[in-house]
Amino acid sequence: MRRKLAAGNWKMNGTSAALAELETLAKSHAQAKVEILICPPATLLAHAAATTVDSAVAIGGQDCHAAINGAHTGDISAEMLKDAGATAVILGHSERRCDHAETNAQVAAKTSAAWAAGLTAIVCLGETLEQREAGETLAVVGNQLAKSLPDGVTAANTVIAYEPVWAIGTGKVPTLEQIAKVHGFLRAALASRFGTQLADAAALLYGGSVKASNAAEIFAISNVDGALVGGASLKAADFSPIITALEAS
Repeated sequence: MRRKLAAGNWKMNGTSAALAELETLAKSHAQAKVEILICPPATLLAHAAATTVDSAVAIGGQDCHAAINGAHTGDISAEMLKDAGATAVILGHSERRCDHAETNAQVAAKTSAAWAAGLTAIVCLGETLEQREAGETLAVVGNQLAKSLPDGVTAANTVIAYEPVWAIGTGKVPTLEQIAKVHGFLRAALASRFGTQLADAAALLYGGSVKASNAAEIFAISNVDGALVGGASLKAADFSPIITALEAS
């Protein structure tokens, strides 16, 4: 049975006061039937890990450098994330690809670094609105999948998150059929490269304006095993119904 994962990406939001939301979430889902992951800003990682110790909520990072250490001012290594209490790290998010010009090769190098540190890599893929309207969605996400994943992928060390760039934080959501088509394509692409056994076991998340009101119908789509949630993960009251919907799926 594939893992079900509700992951929250806090992005550049949250100071120590936000840990109260994390504590509330952990208490509300003490007996969670799915995996829960919150990725706060790096400044809160250690505090967040301490807040959720012995709870069902795991903590992850939002990015890492490909190197173990060195002269990389302002960067953070996978080993540092692990040391702070992280169990996973988001890689290749569209905001990193766009704002920081990250390439597929860089994402692949970071993925290898995450594995070496014992972290699960949540590798993000997604097309822009222009690419969607040009009919290039599958070509774009297929290329990202092929070039962002090193050899050595397992269902334990890697999660794939499909996040159409045009749906992130906009309130716009692809149709259920569009999501199903991309997720089915990704499952088939994983099978072609890594074999059916791995593809069947790998978790595929959807991300992009997921909220309480649409979570259940998204989780009912074939090949959707959870969600990578942005804004709706900042408040326990908003994220909790999404977790509950995933548990019921």
